[in-house]
Amino acid sequence: MTEHDGITDNARAREEDYFRKRDRELIERMRQASGADAMRRQLEATTGLHDPALLRDLEELGFTPATIGLLPLVPIVQVAWAEGGVSNAERKLLVQLARARGIEPGSAADLRLAEWMDRRPGADVFARATRLIRAMLDSPSEERGDLSADDLIKYCESIAAASGGILGLGRISAEERATLAQIASALKSK
Repeated sequence: MTEHDGITDNARAREEDYFRKRDRELIERMRQASGADAMRRQLEATTGLHDPALLRDLEELGFTPATIGLLPLVPIVQVAWAEGGVSNAERKLLVQLARARGIEPGSAADLRLAEWMDRRPGADVFARATRLIRAMLDSPSEERGDLSADDLIKYCESIAAASGGILGLGRISAEERATLAQIASALKSK
């Protein structure tokens, strides 16, 4: 017959609880890592970007497979904010461009776009996103579809002209012109 020592039994039970908790934490970390790898593979397939540093940038900027369709709109949002705010005409055009890119109303990407139109993303977001777009344009991927620097610049020009000027005069402000030149330079540089 074995004797039970209350102190030893209590210590053993605490030890077992500790190891069960550690096992659950480890399993959860492995599950999260697996999910992150799957997301990274989807981003890689969608963007054609294979460089782990670029994929990490996408993740750090908050892009997911559900929101990656917004990436090409970032320079357009930047032009919309060039004068310090997004006008109603610019909002309308941004939403039209989003819908044309397959961004559905109420989706995660649509909500992110609405957030960007309400609160200006930081300069770092604009710079990093433009660099990522340039990398996508340089990649030989067919996944990016009809994405071209010229098209993006035309969309940016459309946003700049959306709410400016009287009788067609001065439709694009000096701030918008400077932002357009910066974006064109970044997108077309090799």
